[in-house]
Parts: sequence; structure tokens; C-alpha cells
Amino acid sequence: MPRHFFFVTLASLTFFGAETTSAADWLQWRGPTSDNHAAPDADPPVQWDLARGDGVLWNTPIQGAGHSSPTVVGESIFLTTADLERDEQLLLEFDRTSGELTQSIVVHDKGLPARIHPRNSYASPTVASDGEQIYVVFHNSDAIYVTVYDLSLRKKWQKKVANFKPQAFQFGYGASPILFKDRLIIAAEYDGPDSGIYAFQKKTGQGLWKIDRPANLSFSSPIVAMIAGKDQLLISGADKIESYNPINGKLFWSADSSTEATCGTIVWDDRMVFASGGNPKSGTWAVLADGSGKQIWENRVMSYEQSMLADNGSLYAVSDAGVGYCWRTKDGKEQWKTRLTGGFTSSPMLADGRIYAASEDGEVFVFKATPNRFELLSKNQMGDEIFASPVAVDNQLFIRYAVINDKGRQEYLAAVENQ
Repeated sequence: MPRHFFFVTLASLTFFGAETTSAADWLQWRGPTSDNHAAPDADPPVQWDLARGDGVLWNTPIQGAGHSSPTVVGESIFLTTADLERDEQLLLEFDRTSGELTQSIVVHDKGLPARIHPRNSYASPTVASDGEQIYVVFHNSDAIYVTVYDLSLRKKWQKKVANFKPQAFQFGYGASPILFKDRLIIAAEYDGPDSGIYAFQKKTGQGLWKIDRPANLSFSSPIVAMIAGKDQLLISGADKIESYNPINGKLFWSADSSTEATCGTIVWDDRMVFASGGNPKSGTWAVLADGSGKQIWENRVMSYEQSMLADNGSLYAVSDAGVGYCWRTKDGKEQWKTRLTGGFTSSPMLADGRIYAASEDGEVFVFKATPNRFELLSKNQMGDEIFASPVAVDNQLFIRYAVINDKGRQEYLAAVENQ
């Protein structure tokens, strides 16, 4: 059994055109350009103080628990959560300006999995939106379900994606839905006959195609990236990195890299894709995306649950053990390495030339995205735990965190602001 297993994995493409959204909105996991880069004009704060309230716009308690990251659609923020006492999985909407909880929708009443890994949650996939509808995925009643709402949170349709009842390890589920053109794409990889990646017509729920995947428990979200002149649907796991046509699900290429189980989302530059994992072997792999399947470099660093971050010829990662790395993408040369405090599950995010990396101990490290040397700008304490990834929109940073005391564990959603 792996040492620990949380999946914050998923992907994002930009869908603008609805009047309620802007190019800065964070509509899916991995943000406006699918790579965990904030919009070019984003300028979130470098330093704030939650205890004193300095730079804190609002701080709102969350019912239940979950590891999904915030999704920002216009003036609304969406999160999923699970209330174990009530046996419910819910969709929450918050007002971006005030932090007020404006709606709480029960998506599933009963049916939570009997067992998951203690480091996972019953609400790990991040909500996706095209600016017109909200797409919510849960593991419930031994299956993966997608439920779709309009922006007023009126249900439009719900569909069973696939049976999902892992046998070897009951670790739960973590992959987030992604949107590409008119398609909703969902991964459900496990040691069973329904293991696959599924595409649906996003407006109606009509099934479009299925990619059969190995009967192998893995947790990465697929993602679509434009590389080598074409859109490629990418995923790691089952000892491979593979690329598919997102329109019809046909295989483009396959590389014998990666490991059996991965959780992080693939990242890329203009010619290569990068993946990391940790079960049963640990490593980070770089593969050409031109169809050759050629592996360019690898190392033994494990970023298992969190995704990496590629920018301007450098690949940044924080390993599970809390060591930060910067490698040169073209050859894997280590440019710097530094030890941070605590373990990491949350994925690093880039905004205005700065990287924001949140530890499981609730510290948000802010450092420069530069290959020359590690340059720490600040450390900001947010409660006792962070598993979800922070997101930046405009001059704000939205952070899901938890406080643990003698009364138990309480989650919050906070907005910190560059004033």
C-alpha cells in the first residue's frame, strides 16, 4: 500500500464568452490555461496575516470536508464538500466579494463509499464550468456520477459515468472533470472492467466515446494541451504516458515511462510532457510529445499527489517530503534544490512571476519563479492543514484550509487580497 494517497489531480481549459465570466476566472482545475498559471494580469498578495486579519478580505467556515480546489465563475466561487454525519455530498456557492455562503445543494444523499484512503476525501474532484453550466463529479454508490447545474444551480442533468468499485485498494477517487470544446471528459481508472476515460456532450450528457484504460488503480486527471501543432489529451499511469485525440478518443502516441499509480496532472512545454509518480516506483519523467514516445530524461524525485509546474524552460516541483526543485526542461539539469517545511499535497501555482506552494501544515510559501536560485519571498500560515490548491484571480488568492483543535476539524475558505 502506498505511504499516502491524496489526489488533487485535474485539468483545465478556458471557456470564455459568457457574460458572467472574464478571462481571469478560474473555471476548472489548473486554471485559465490548464497549466496552473494565473491570468497574466493577476497580482495576488505576497504576504498576509490570517491571525491579525492583515490582507484578509474574508474567512468563511465550510460545512463538512473535502479537498476540491476553488472554482471562480464571475462573482461566485464553487466548492464541493462531504458531510459524513449526514452522509451527504454537496455543492457550495460563495459570494466572491463577501465570502457569504449563498447556496448549498445536496448532490447525493447517502451512498458515500464505505472505505477510502484516510488522506483522501469524499469530495476531491474540483468543479468545472464553461461559464454557463457547473459540472460536479462524485464517487457515490460504487460508481462515478456527474451532475450538471446552470449558474442558478438548477439541475440540468445527471449521469452515471461508470461503475467504480476498486478491489485491491479502496482508496476512493480524485480525478476532476475537464472541458474541451463541446466535450466533458472524465477519467475513472481502477482495477475493474469499466476503467476508462469518458467523453460526453456537455449540454445534453450524450455519450461520445470511451477510451478503454488498463484495469489499474490510478488517479490522475486527463488534460488537453496544444503541443506539436495539435490538441493532445494527456494522462499518466499504468506505467505509461499517453496522448489521445480529444475529439474522438483515438490514441496518438504512447511512451513506456511513468509508474503504475499517479495522481498529478501532466504538465508540458512546447515540445515535451512531464509526469511524476510514486507507486510502486518513484520518479519524474520527460517525454517528447511529437509521437516518437522518446524519453528525454528522468530522475527519482517523487511528486506523487501534487502536480508540477512548467514555466519558461524550467520545471518546478515540490516533492512529497517537502523539497523544492527546479530542473531545466530540455535536459533535466537540476538548477536548484531547497528544503521547505512540511509535506506537500497541494499543487504549486504561478502568478505574476511568483510561485505559491501550500504545505500540509498550512504554510503558504511564496518564492520567485526563477532558475537562477531559490528566492523565498514570504511564508504565510493558514490554520493547521492545506490539501486543496490555492487559486489566484485578479488581486486575490482563494485558499481552502482547516483548523484542528479540541472541538475537532473545521474547514474554511479564505480570500486574501493585494490592497
